[in-house]
Amino acid sequence: MGLTKSEIFTEEQNEIAAIAKVLGHPARIAILDFIIKLKSCVCGDLVKDIGLAQPTISQHLKELKKVGIIKGTIEGTSVCYCIDDNKFKEIKNKLNKFLSKNATENCC
Repeated sequence: MGLTKSEIFTEEQNEIAAIAKVLGHPARIAILDFIIKLKSCVCGDLVKDIGLAQPTISQHLKELKKVGIIKGTIEGTSVCYCIDDNKFKEIKNKLNKFLSKNATENCC
């Protein structure tokens, strides 16, 4: 397989692609849904609520944190996760701006 050559694309294109990649897994959407519905940080065990193994949940949390959608704080022996409101709004704005572009009508 070749390189992705991400350097030939704009910063915005790379950012949108990274966001789309992270949001492209249903487990990550389920995790975000769960945290959003709580309207607070999640410090408990997501395994029973999401239904996936702990290492799998941890990997998905790591990917969500990498793009900044969630943030985590250490509370004793556990890590609490919550939505980063500023980053979430920024991501919504980026995706809305991209998805609101007018596509060519009747091109094919």
